[in-house]
Parts: sequence; C-alpha cells; structure tokens
Amino acid sequence: MAAIGEIAELVGAPAPPAAYEILRVSSIEAATPVALVFATDAATLEAALNSAAGAILTRPELLLPRDGALSSDPSDLSDLPDPRLLPVADPRYAFALAAHFLLLRSREQASGEPESVESVPRNSAPSIHPTAVLGVGVQLGRRSMVGPHAVLGDGVVLGDDCAILANVTIYSGTTLGDRVLVQAGAVLGATGFGYARNSATGEYLAFPQQGTLAIADDVEIGANTTIDRGALGETSIGAGTKIDNLVHIAHNCTVGRNVIIAAQTGISGSSVIEDGAILGGQVGLGEHAHIGRGVILGGGAGVLSHKKVRGPGEVFWGRPARPLKQYLRDLARLSRR
Repeated sequence: MAAIGEIAELVGAPAPPAAYEILRVSSIEAATPVALVFATDAATLEAALNSAAGAILTRPELLLPRDGALSSDPSDLSDLPDPRLLPVADPRYAFALAAHFLLLRSREQASGEPESVESVPRNSAPSIHPTAVLGVGVQLGRRSMVGPHAVLGDGVVLGDDCAILANVTIYSGTTLGDRVLVQAGAVLGATGFGYARNSATGEYLAFPQQGTLAIADDVEIGANTTIDRGALGETSIGAGTKIDNLVHIAHNCTVGRNVIIAAQTGISGSSVIEDGAILGGQVGLGEHAHIGRGVILGGGAGVLSHKKVRGPGEVFWGRPARPLKQYLRDLARLSRR
C-alpha cells in the first residue's frame, strides 16, 4: 500500500488534491477504489472514468479540449476533469513503474522486524521458505525472497529485492544483482555442454566447466529457462535484460543490457548479443554468433556459427537470417516456381 502522493511523485504526475491509499494495480474492468489503472486512448480513458478505480494514469493531451494548446509540462494542467487523474507522458510505462513500487512496498510491509538477521535494517530481512535449501556461504540481499523448494548452492550471491520462485536451482559460482526475478523451475549456473573428442577412439571427455555466471540488476528470467556457467571464464547477462520461458543460454555467452529474448530461443556457446537486441520466439544461434546492438531477429530466425548480424533497428528473418526485405523477396521467388 502507498499514498497516492508517493505514486504521483514516482511517475512525475501532479499530486492529487485528496490524500488516500493505493493498494494495487488493476485492469479497468476489475478496478476498485484502492486500485491504479491506465488509459492510453479516449475510449479506455472513458471506461476508466466510469470505473471505480482510485487513480488513473493517462496522457495529458487526452485531458485537453480539442482546440486546446498542449503544455509541455503535465503539472500545468491545474483544472483536471476528475481528481483521480494522473497525467503522464507514457501511461503504460508509468503503470509498470508503479506496479513494481507497490510490490516492493508490500514486501517491506509484510516482512516485519527481522528476528535473527543481525545488522539488517528494520523491514529489510530476506524471506526464505522453510522448504528452500541454502548452501554454505549463501548471501541474500535486503528484502530478497527464496521460494518453495528452491536450491541455492554454496556461495551463491543475491542482491537486494530479488525474487527466486519455486523449484529454482542456482549453482555455485552464480551472482545475481539487485531486483532480479527468477521464475519457477529455472536453472542458473549449470555446467555447459562441452566435450573434447579422442580422435583415435571417438570417445568424448567432458571439457572443464568451472567458470561463473553473473546476472546484473533488473534482469527477469522466465520459467524453466536455463543459463549455463562459463567453461573457464564467465557467462554474463546485462542489466535490464528480460528472458522468456524455456530459453537456453549456453556457456561463455555474453548478453548485453536491455535485451529481449522470447520463448524457446536457443543460444549456443560463446555467442554475443549486444545491448538492446530483440530475439523473437524460437530463434537459434550457432556457436560464436554475434548479434549487433539493436538488431531484431524475427521468430524462428537462425544465425549460423561464427556469423555476425549487424544493423541497429534492422529486422532479420529466416534461416539463415537475412534482412526482412530480402527474406520477403526470396519467399516471393519461391511462390512463383
């Protein structure tokens, strides 16, 4: 629960005239007087105004007369048609920001005063489910949560406000930054799939997999996703990256900041994905592939081993991946045969 004034300050909206509490975010249809909703167009704004929502995030231009001049400062809108309105430049983003704030606030309020954790400020002790298993030397940051049947190996480090959900396994040598979310069933830091072959006998011998896995702040990892440790070095996931369910990232990979990886994507060892790239569902990367900054790979695209794909904001599709216009031309040629 948070005061409406706190939420307004967080999202950069003018403070409402009345003081009251907001408990949760909600859809417009299910809104109650303690819920926050958002509206990005005239139709959803009308629905929100007719709902029981306690606060409504919306764009400033939707609140002005058709012939009104739009102010660059939302706080100039002093005569709002409804006191519940919170005008912001991007209501959807502000809604997500408020949702995270309310979630963290609820964890703080639920944690109470720590009983056995020394030198930890009030309301900031980590929460550990009774069925979780923690190895020797595990470090948990403030307000972090470890869910049912999760297993954290020796020396695992979690930053502040992390959420490790049910049945997650985190191997030794793994470090998580602040505000990392790991959904149920994910496995982090397992040994990679690497073997040395005896050329005389054809037998395979496991190559050493003794590196580490480093996950930066604000990363989210989907259910049943697996990320392997480095073989001799480090596998790293950059800050703000979001990874969907059923994704596999192999050993020695480097994933940059604010990367989006959709479900069922497979990334082979020693691949590099630069900042801001977007990988659609079922994308496949061969070993040592390199995806440049801001590249978009459409669903099912494939990049061969040791290949580089560059072009910020450019869309690539197909197997092997090629620029979207070329891919569509190739499809057109095939359809004429």
